[in-house]
Amino acid sequence: MGAPIIEQIEIRIGPPRLTKYEKSRIISTRALQITMGAPILIDIHKLTDSIVIATAELEAGILPLVIRRTLPNGQFQDIPLRMLLQRD
Repeated sequence: MGAPIIEQIEIRIGPPRLTKYEKSRIISTRALQITMGAPILIDIHKLTDSIVIATAELEAGILPLVIRRTLPNGQFQDIPLRMLLQRD
């Protein structure tokens, strides 16, 4: 089985790419997960730092995450991380 096909959705909230704030939040959260013993999703070779591993996982585009962007009026949109990475 291959990777699931992600349908192209219209990004209505925020820029069509990953912001630097979203990127830092993803890396820090994933680094904490790795530090707490979560399985690593890439071949790490000689990498030992959890932040470097989390960054490599993000750049590889293999993290199964969804970014929720919220407006002040309460409206939100869930955007798969892979869609935001494709647009960089």
